[in-house]
Amino acid sequence: MTKQTKLGGSFTLPGTPIQLFRMGYGSMQLAGPEIWGPPRDVDAAIAVLRETIASGVNHIDTSDYYGPHVTNQIIKKALHPYPDDLVIVTKLGARRGEDKSWPHALSRQELIDGAHDNLRNLGVDALDVVNLRVGGMMAPLEGSIEEPLTVLAELKRQGLVRHIGLSNVTPRQLQEGQRITQIVCVQNFYNLAHRDDDAFVDALAKQGIAYVPFFPLGGFTPLQSSELDRVAASVEATPMQAALAWLLQRSPNILTIPGTSSLNHLRDNLGAAALELPPDAIAALNAIAKTVRAASQSTQ
Repeated sequence: MTKQTKLGGSFTLPGTPIQLFRMGYGSMQLAGPEIWGPPRDVDAAIAVLRETIASGVNHIDTSDYYGPHVTNQIIKKALHPYPDDLVIVTKLGARRGEDKSWPHALSRQELIDGAHDNLRNLGVDALDVVNLRVGGMMAPLEGSIEEPLTVLAELKRQGLVRHIGLSNVTPRQLQEGQRITQIVCVQNFYNLAHRDDDAFVDALAKQGIAYVPFFPLGGFTPLQSSELDRVAASVEATPMQAALAWLLQRSPNILTIPGTSSLNHLRDNLGAAALELPPDAIAALNAIAKTVRAASQSTQ
């Protein structure tokens, strides 16, 4: 099995020479409980990161507000100096409150300070890709993103940021953003059970823009979970593997960033890229969101 097969093939970010394997790694779970403070076992977190890279993954998703600061510091300790082909994608637009909340941090100074926090804790001179995070915790909120995105565009002109993406945005906000700077990726909440972005995924694919779903198993009802379990068993895979394989087969512009602090789970997740779901499994998984949507509409 080739690296390409193992990791779901590659995708080139638009207007760049950057080729990312479609199976990446999300670092959020490397921090302590509630994504706060250090993990119980820093050495185990380092081992996960090093095996991730040894497996060929070249796309790590992170943010300096994970911890805060903790996750980026672990990435630096584990992997610096970084492999030439490794792309670290980070996020700006939020911070952590002392009560472990996630308030917005979209003012000019907050964005500049956040960029420098990422640079310092990752130990780099420039950030490969920065996603501007707007909207709510899980869903976009309409409204202009011009002011914060203009700050990121300035950081890009200064050479501190190489490329820019968006997180928790609507198609209208993407269009506004594209009038300000090139957008190479969009990161939104999307999975088998939450498919509000179906049309957005397809529109981005036509533009050659990467779509990076977060929480691939987030927000499932017991009914949805049991159906996913059944389909996964039918293809001799775990539910997480089936959900990730569905995402990879959903559209060629989808990049996955499953996160874990466990070596065994990491190996399972990476194995999903080689799982080819048959048409009947795809149909059963597609029906999950349709059934729940129909049930919701019937009660309105």
